[in-house]
Amino acid sequence: MKSIKSTVTRALPVGACIPTCDNSGAKIIQIIFVKGYKGVKSRKPAAGVGDLIRASVKKGKPDMVKQVVYAIVVRQKKEYKRSNGMRIKFEDNAAVVLKDEKGNPKGTIFKGPVAKEACERWPGVSKTASTII
Repeated sequence: MKSIKSTVTRALPVGACIPTCDNSGAKIIQIIFVKGYKGVKSRKPAAGVGDLIRASVKKGKPDMVKQVVYAIVVRQKKEYKRSNGMRIKFEDNAAVVLKDEKGNPKGTIFKGPVAKEACERWPGVSKTASTII
């Protein structure tokens, strides 16, 4: 896991339900925990593009529902700023379910674009991604 070179606004708080964009079997996941988050007292931890999260599967295949999985946020609606001054935002929020904590994706196909920040930080995701923005 590498560091991010841009200032990504953390727009997805704990408790947010976000769709997945892969063929792992999970359709909607709910954020439980954001790995590596350091915050302020009484503030909900939040995740942004490229963050590793722990999530509960809310909708999907019957064997996946109620499972707790690791995931990476690959798109967010809230715009964020890159180091070159460009601002990026996507149409929707999306995450990718992982096999393990090391960053290997469970699915083999990703629907839609993946943010460049997530691909730089997680090489396993960049191998599977078809469109990187």
